[in-house]
Amino acid sequence: MKPYEFTKSQELFMRAAAVVPGGIYGHQTPAVLVPGAYPYFYDRGEGSHVWDVDGNEYIDYICSYGPIVLGHRHPKVEEAALAQMRKGNCFNGPTALWADLAEHLVGITPFADWAVFAKNGSDVCTWAIEVAREHTGRSKIAMAHGAYHGTHAWCTPMPAGTTAEDTANIVTFKYNDLADLRRVAEAHDGQVAGVIISPFRHDAFHDSELPAEGFHKGIRQLCDEKKMVLILDDVRCGFRLHMGGSGEYFGVQPDLSCYCKAIANGYPLSAAVGRESLRAAAESVFFTGSYFTSGVPMAAALACLKELHAIGGIEQMRAMGTMLCRGLEEQSRSHSLPVTISGPPAIPFMSFKNDPGFDRNKIFGAACAARGVFLHPHHNWFLSTAHTEADIRRTLEVTDQAFGEVKQQSA
Repeated sequence: MKPYEFTKSQELFMRAAAVVPGGIYGHQTPAVLVPGAYPYFYDRGEGSHVWDVDGNEYIDYICSYGPIVLGHRHPKVEEAALAQMRKGNCFNGPTALWADLAEHLVGITPFADWAVFAKNGSDVCTWAIEVAREHTGRSKIAMAHGAYHGTHAWCTPMPAGTTAEDTANIVTFKYNDLADLRRVAEAHDGQVAGVIISPFRHDAFHDSELPAEGFHKGIRQLCDEKKMVLILDDVRCGFRLHMGGSGEYFGVQPDLSCYCKAIANGYPLSAAVGRESLRAAAESVFFTGSYFTSGVPMAAALACLKELHAIGGIEQMRAMGTMLCRGLEEQSRSHSLPVTISGPPAIPFMSFKNDPGFDRNKIFGAACAARGVFLHPHHNWFLSTAHTEADIRRTLEVTDQAFGEVKQQSA
């Protein structure tokens, strides 16, 4: 097999670096992958596959870091988006899709009575904590230590440019430690407006961690007891685990849920849904953006959510993810390379044991990328409904060779 080359990617990156700080910044920067082993720029996508600007093809297990849930260029989503685009996208106010999509989200989310829309997960997570503060008249927000809730100053993992005051009202607790959360709530009794939590722990550079038995239920009870608002950051997981939100998958109903990523199969849209008791606060907290009402992403979202339900997409992703994870477990045993496979099958991750620097993961990821399978070395992966058994079989052929390279380089 001819090694992949990245001549055009590298040329484009040099051009970009001259006019864009860092060339490509944020979580999509190639600096967080393996230098020289992954592409920087992409040309097109189709179903479960993407092609970079050098023409290299990959089975895509990052799915644009989550948004692609039905596969790239899904025909029903593209048809709906194009139909609205022909009529226009951004107006002086919303299209009828504003009401259509809000009704749909309320209809499929068991606890929800209303919905609002924005563009990014950071938008709705920040707005949600402001609603909690307005509703309770309190200032502090509790979050799990190290959790990712976006890039705004109160939660960014990269604090350059922020001030101590930005996080002065954020208190943290250890994930999966209900006693530690209670300690925090009691240490700041009457001051904590809300608790924001992800459905499961999915921090980068960390094995995924599912909630312990009773953890979510305990948070719900504590929030009720202390009159704190429970916010579920379902930005990453939403619509991959349960159509009613990941809280339904894990058996907890929050007061507010934040969606983004998979809601519109790659079109820019986020949403928050909430209980009737928070409607007045939601109306009071100013929230706006010139593009929040754009029609094309809402058309895409309606088509995406309806198609996910119609085809049993949740079950499809779970089945393909299970097939992938079982294959990886078997290969790790056959190569005598112990691994940890964590997270739900639709959002899996694999790491090598006794490898705190993820060095083996980097060898493994680079070996997979060289053979046309895109697996991130230290960020969770994503399945889409476009992944087929043939994709999984081909992936496992590649990962078997990648395990071999890890074994060879670790000898």
